[in-house]
Amino acid sequence: MTESTRPIGQHGNAGELQQQATDGEEVLTTAQGVAIPTNQNSLTAGDRGPTMLSDFVLREKIFRFDHERIPERVVHARGYGAHGTFESSADLSEVTRAHLFGAEGRTVPVFVRFSTVAGSRGSFDLARDVRGFAVKFYTAEGNWDLVGNNIPVFFIQDAMKFPDLVHAVKDEPDRGFPQAQSAHDNFWDFAAHMPESTHMTLWQMSDRAIPRSFRFMEGFGVHTFRLVNADGASTFVKFHWKPVLGMQSVVWNEAVKINGADPDFHRRDLWDAITSGDLPQWDLAMQLFDQDTADELPFDVLDPTKLVPEEAVPVQVVGRLTLDRVVDNDFAETEQVAFCTQNVVPGIDFTDDPLLQGRNFSYLDTQLSRLGSPNFTQLPVNAPRCPVANFARDGHMQTDLPAGPVNYEPNGYPTGHRGPRPDQEASFTSFAEPVTGTTRRLRPESFGDHYSQARVFWISQTEIEQQHIVDAYVFELSKVQREEIRAEMVANLRNVDEDLAAQVADGLGLSLPAASTPFVPVRTDLPASPALSMLRNQPQTFAGRKLGIVLTDGSDAAVLAALRDQVEAAHGTVEIVAPKVGGVTLDDGSRQPADQLLKGAPSVLYDAVALLPSADGARELARDPAAKDFVNDAFNHFKFIGVGSNASPVFAAAGLGDDLDQGCPTVATPEDVSAFVDGLAALRFWERPIAG
Repeated sequence: MTESTRPIGQHGNAGELQQQATDGEEVLTTAQGVAIPTNQNSLTAGDRGPTMLSDFVLREKIFRFDHERIPERVVHARGYGAHGTFESSADLSEVTRAHLFGAEGRTVPVFVRFSTVAGSRGSFDLARDVRGFAVKFYTAEGNWDLVGNNIPVFFIQDAMKFPDLVHAVKDEPDRGFPQAQSAHDNFWDFAAHMPESTHMTLWQMSDRAIPRSFRFMEGFGVHTFRLVNADGASTFVKFHWKPVLGMQSVVWNEAVKINGADPDFHRRDLWDAITSGDLPQWDLAMQLFDQDTADELPFDVLDPTKLVPEEAVPVQVVGRLTLDRVVDNDFAETEQVAFCTQNVVPGIDFTDDPLLQGRNFSYLDTQLSRLGSPNFTQLPVNAPRCPVANFARDGHMQTDLPAGPVNYEPNGYPTGHRGPRPDQEASFTSFAEPVTGTTRRLRPESFGDHYSQARVFWISQTEIEQQHIVDAYVFELSKVQREEIRAEMVANLRNVDEDLAAQVADGLGLSLPAASTPFVPVRTDLPASPALSMLRNQPQTFAGRKLGIVLTDGSDAAVLAALRDQVEAAHGTVEIVAPKVGGVTLDDGSRQPADQLLKGAPSVLYDAVALLPSADGARELARDPAAKDFVNDAFNHFKFIGVGSNASPVFAAAGLGDDLDQGCPTVATPEDVSAFVDGLAALRFWERPIAG
């Protein structure tokens, strides 16, 4: 961002940007016409204190935002859910009084909803986007909603900015597009003028934003929460979901083609995995640390644009989530499920993270707008699995039948007729944190470093992952029509890494602009965090993945049988692709049904492929555009390709006759199969020298 284009005005303690009205411009007001001094910060008690309920500006802004869409969710509209169980694997009673974590082996039912953020309910699955990862635990003490994402940080620090963020990333209001993507002027204009978003855009441009499957992505609680034990002592906690099958993403060209071939790719994958008995699983892990550790970290743990490196505070696995049942009705369950960050149980509490404080207000209001009644908690997917007793009686769609004359408290009715009473021992008790300070609308100084952790994320990636990030920035910013927005964003990136900014500028054909001025000096001494790289943490297994095998009449039955047996032994699955969906006749005379028609099943739907045509079949495939695309895409997406003894004509027709590499091993006999299947554990052959 150049000095001439940088907004001017109040910088506050942390130097946050505050655009001020100049002569001739309208003054920003509330809906009641009251002028407001800042549109950036909520009203808090003290520098790092809680958000004030008296902040009518925040409440009005969030209230109006929450009611903008009826009945579809404003964000996270495209989602898919499933039922499961969670079993604790650790006794955490020393740090939390939550019954769920009071002993090893405690099990509760859960409902999980995965989602994308920006698109509508009818958008496609493989958008470059953050993925929601929301879990509702039906515990013995009430419902606990862990409402997170597949990225551990967020775009903004204060809930005051959430409506602006979502307005910016949604389709542009004058034209109603683009749908389900951030590659347009409004989003990048917002990001360029909100330096605190820079860290999140690095994650958004990384492969994390185009996961191969819900089953292969991490989840995070994003915020710093508290655990509170029976003595009232507090421990800070960061929540992590670690996929048992490891992380995996697709490359961008692959994502684009999957959206064309199967817009429901993630939904179908989750449904197929559960219904086939290949149950998706994640380990719940926690980072636990005290106030002294928080004070020693080089950033503020209440800042949601920051993470706590796993190397600084290791993650501790405390339980396992297993999804074991698909929904019976998508609308009744996936659409009507209502998550609220405020839904916690005794032993789990909030911190003064200003984004979390705003979410606690916003979500309940949103559910009233979306589901039309305060009685949404009575819907089966939302209802607690423990006793519920209170004096609420009426309201639209009341389905309970509360009996008796008493709907107030205190009352003088005798025991047994007077209704429920508080229980000091069993009740939720907020952590007793002292609060002092003058109410004000400024970010704390400790929230002012917007680039140091972005730099850590960048240097933690492999060269392949860095190239993907550069390519993503270039693609997204190339869709931006106003050149000054591209320049402002690249100027911010210079504070992250000079090479990153130079590569993006070069890809855009842009002269490298002067770096924007950071509010605090960028820390270049912070070490890389290997845990932030997907490729440094590959699962080294083909479990849960799918091999697509192309067959023709006369294909080798023995090789096919060996492939099927060994892939299934590796806990993967096999899908048969043929020129006709009716199947093929193998060389031993047996009939092999097909799972997919070649013209309707491009290789983007598979993690690896094998071509086992007969000699005659290969000549036919060499004339088939779909077969050539199948091979070309698999090759250019770095996939392992098993090459049958007769498959050469297909590769030659695809222009790959002389380019086959070690990622394309020969699978001509049953004896060749073991080496091929063992190699599939690497998932991609990144050594292939082509642009990703």
